[in-house]
Amino acid sequence: MNKELVFLRTFAIATVVGITFITSTAFKKTGNQKFSEIDVERINIVEKDGTVKMIITNVERFPNGTDIINLRPTNEGRKKRSGMLFFNEDGIECGGFIYDGQKTENGHSSGLSLTYDQYDGDQVMQLLTQDAGQGDNRFVSSTLAFNDRPSKESQLKTAEIMKELEELRKKDPKAMQEKYKQYEQQGLIGGVPRVMLGKSKSQNNGLFLFDDKGMPRAMFYVDKENNAKLDFFDEKGNTIASFPQKTN
Repeated sequence: MNKELVFLRTFAIATVVGITFITSTAFKKTGNQKFSEIDVERINIVEKDGTVKMIITNVERFPNGTDIINLRPTNEGRKKRSGMLFFNEDGIECGGFIYDGQKTENGHSSGLSLTYDQYDGDQVMQLLTQDAGQGDNRFVSSTLAFNDRPSKESQLKTAEIMKELEELRKKDPKAMQEKYKQYEQQGLIGGVPRVMLGKSKSQNNGLFLFDDKGMPRAMFYVDKENNAKLDFFDEKGNTIASFPQKTN
């Protein structure tokens, strides 16, 4: 009996020592872990304090709705897409890269967008490609755009205002429009394009310049008939000068 007890005790001690050695050496490996290939649905890049700085995700795990990131709510109504989201040192979303593409009943629809946001606001720069096909018709547009955003814009405040306007729209669309203008005048919501380089919806390829109200003021482009043109507009969108001059 005594021999058996000695054996069991010795075995138990040896087992504990062995497990301790294996565990300690396993977690003290130096250098980075290397993988030939890895399948993952989402990756969160975080700082030492846990602040999320980047998310790489598939469609299903794309954050929206009631998801909370860095103690802040995400865009509730945002469509789920695969891609990446960027966050600054304060944990605020500051841009992203998203894409999608699929066949439709009689064609296809796809797009790609790379954006950079104003601090605690929406996008001030966007690289955008849209490709839509319906039957024998196909529209493809690729642009680089720069926008002005409201000076007092805040992501959380914007979300709050949008909820309020949506509820008001259901009851009184005209009152909603008036309320929108009030918030816009306060510098809380809005935003206008200022510079666009690429192909417009009218299939003109060129450089398009807008004023601080988002109205087109100058265009240098090649139209779909391959004619090079330079147009200038007044604050109401009327053509005031063109080169070469338009002929009747």
